[in-house]
Amino acid sequence: MAASLLPSPIFTHRMNHICFDPQLNSLACFPIHLLQSKCRVRLYMVPNLKIAQVYSLRICAKIQSTMVYNWVDLGIGRRSSVLHFQRSDNLLDSSTHSLNTASDFEKQLQELFDEIKTLISTGQRSDAVDLLQANYQAVQEQLDAGFSGIEEVAILDIIALGYIALGNTKMVESLLDLMNNIVDDLKDGVMLLDSVLIHMGSLYSSLGKSERSFLMYQRALKILENLHGKQSIFLVTPLLGLGKHLGSTGRAAEAVEIYQRAITVVESSHGASSTDLVLPLSGLGNLLLAQGKPNEAENYCTRILNLYSGLYGETDGRFGMALCSLAHVKCAQGNADEAIHMYRKALQVVKDSRYMAFDDDVMEKMRLDLAELLHIVGRGSEGRELLEECLVITEKYKGKDHPSLATHFINLATSYSFSKNFVEAERLLRMALRVMMKSVGPDDPSITFPMLHLAVTLFNLRRYKEAERLAIEVLHIREAAFGKESLPVGEALDCLVSIQTRLGADDNELLTLLKRVLGIQEKEFGYESEEVMITLKKILFYLDKLGMKQEKFPVQRRLSVLRNKYKHKIQY
Repeated sequence: MAASLLPSPIFTHRMNHICFDPQLNSLACFPIHLLQSKCRVRLYMVPNLKIAQVYSLRICAKIQSTMVYNWVDLGIGRRSSVLHFQRSDNLLDSSTHSLNTASDFEKQLQELFDEIKTLISTGQRSDAVDLLQANYQAVQEQLDAGFSGIEEVAILDIIALGYIALGNTKMVESLLDLMNNIVDDLKDGVMLLDSVLIHMGSLYSSLGKSERSFLMYQRALKILENLHGKQSIFLVTPLLGLGKHLGSTGRAAEAVEIYQRAITVVESSHGASSTDLVLPLSGLGNLLLAQGKPNEAENYCTRILNLYSGLYGETDGRFGMALCSLAHVKCAQGNADEAIHMYRKALQVVKDSRYMAFDDDVMEKMRLDLAELLHIVGRGSEGRELLEECLVITEKYKGKDHPSLATHFINLATSYSFSKNFVEAERLLRMALRVMMKSVGPDDPSITFPMLHLAVTLFNLRRYKEAERLAIEVLHIREAAFGKESLPVGEALDCLVSIQTRLGADDNELLTLLKRVLGIQEKEFGYESEEVMITLKKILFYLDKLGMKQEKFPVQRRLSVLRNKYKHKIQY
């Protein structure tokens, strides 16, 4: 059975499978499933290594006003961009300026954003927060005075972009609520509104509020179509936002149309060799992969690869990223050897070109994806080399006590578990727990993931009592955190049953625990799921052992139906 490696340290709510021996003699292994499974791979995007620009490359609107800007010193060693303004009666009059000349207001917005971006990128986060707060207070004073227009919402937009870069999602949500109240009262013809709406759509998307994101992009698209026509290049960004929402909500056919429209717009405006095609091509490729159509996705991925190859050559980092996307597709097609070759070449190209930092998260994910694939095809020692490389890089650039090290310790422990080196797996898991305990409390649910893995490792080392204590502790933490009928609790129960079986626990008590597991799985996965079938098999074992014939026969019938359904996947 193949190992699955963790792409990130976050805790998964999906129940992992415990490999279960029909005779309940042992726990054969403890596979840790990748949060993003291979059947749902995504194309790698060539990352934008900067914070997104405040507005589009064009100046989409002008504001004529007699605004007065006063710069105030916040005591951070520089002139700080706090916007104070007086309003004029003709503020929203139509501009007579050329579309190629930015208004003073837009220039001030860009300067404010640039300063925030600089503070964040240079590690001066507290100064960035001071600057954002000062501007927020200035806007709030205007709102309190009864002024509520495009200038206020545009500055709030910059502030929200700053807070999302700082990771303060609660503040972003609050700002979006405030911005929503303002834009709802603005007419579509108001200058700069389309850009603000596009940013709001992006912010809502990053917060997981897809429906709100869709509405923002939809309104922005309507404004831009009225301004520039239905074939304008300015439509691409909102089209991509709409396509993402439609694809994520099961409206695949509509999403495909949207992406194809975006591709057509770019081709008609910039030609068939423009790198502006990369985003819509990637979006469409990802959508097709999600639909289980890797052969169709390959066409779009290959086109991206050819674009970068033709424009920049095969030693450029962008070519390497595109090659990694193609490796994803090959993996989804089942061409493991070809995918491994492409992954290795892609990593080498990105590294040699110094396209991104060696410790960049995207580089790390590429290594982990390749490591997982190597484990899947039985080349675990090669996969471990990559996992150890990830560990060394993280220790070097982030320090030996950084929380993200826990992920790498767990991944390596998983690899060693599958090679039956449980002693080394135990050592690594205890190191993972030590690192995690420094950043979270002893009752934090995130620590239960390595704890449960450690329980199974101890089981395989025949230290059953220690394994049981850990499994029970995991169960109690998860019950408190997620509820007694949650998937994480079902996972812990399933593991505990197998451990207590070896300890000779009462069969009736074990059967009761398994019935709890079954109820959870039926609710979360459905009555005909593969998970349910595996648990029914365990329940049948105990019913037979206890001589409970009345309960045994309906379980047998149900299990027979499911076995036929999954006989191509499961062997007994």
